[in-house]
Parts: sequence; structure tokens; C-alpha cells
Amino acid sequence: MTSNPVEALQPLIGTWRGEGHGNYPTIEAFDYTEEITFADVGKPFLVYHQRTWAPDGRPLHVEMGYLRTPSPGVVEITMALPTGQAETGVGTVAADPFQITLDCVVASTPSAKPVTGSRRALGLDGDVLQTSYAMAAMGLELQPHLTSRLVRQAAG
Repeated sequence: MTSNPVEALQPLIGTWRGEGHGNYPTIEAFDYTEEITFADVGKPFLVYHQRTWAPDGRPLHVEMGYLRTPSPGVVEITMALPTGQAETGVGTVAADPFQITLDCVVASTPSAKPVTGSRRALGLDGDVLQTSYAMAAMGLELQPHLTSRLVRQAAG
């Protein structure tokens, strides 16, 4: 194991912003602006904060969580969503090219929409972060829901 437990995740650190597109069989397709921040807080994990806006500036979604690498090549995520879900997942992290894939289970409150699982993927090419999110929800099997292309923002 590396002496720095977040070394494999270092390329993610910073703020990323760009455009995304969503669709799912139970909703109309939509576009959005997305911002994701990964922060190193000096602990053996990164803090993750994601938020999205509609084209007219209305807030759409937000989620917060943590990424950690318990062993080489393995990544775990825990996160909370204000829609009544909590996701935990495990997957792989590769360095060249940088790629993370996470398969998650979802726990929901009684009033939340039924989401039973998800798959998250992050791919990095220079200062461009490609994201995808698939979910099993509303009684449907796992299928694509969101994709985005985000650009690293200058620090400051």
C-alpha cells in the first residue's frame, strides 16, 4: 500500500465544471450544468461535493460524500443525497488512463423514490473529466441516466 492513501485519487483534486445531459424512461430528457469538487482534507479520503443547475439557473441536484482507496486499485464511495437515498459502492481505480468505475447499492428512506442500485464512472483526459451515471430505479433494471463533460477550473 502506498504511504499516501489518496495518492491514486490525486488527479481528481480540484473543481470541475461543465455541461451534462440526462434521460431515463420515466422522465423527459434534460440538459444541465454540473460542478464537482474533490478536496483533500489531510485524511485518508477525498471529500466529494456535486451540484447541478438547469439551463435557466435553477438548482437541480446536490450530493456529498467521500472517496477512499482501501487497497491498491480499489476505490470505495459513500454519499448522501437529499432525495432520501444513501449510496455505498466499491470499484476500481486505474492510473493510465485514469478511470474509476463504481457499482453502488442504494438505501432509501420510506418517502424516497425507489432506487436500488447505480453505476458511476469517471474518466480523466488531461483537464477534462467525463462522468456517467446509470441507475436501477422505479422498478427498472440498471440503465444509463446521466453523462457530463467537465473541465478543471483554475484554483482560486
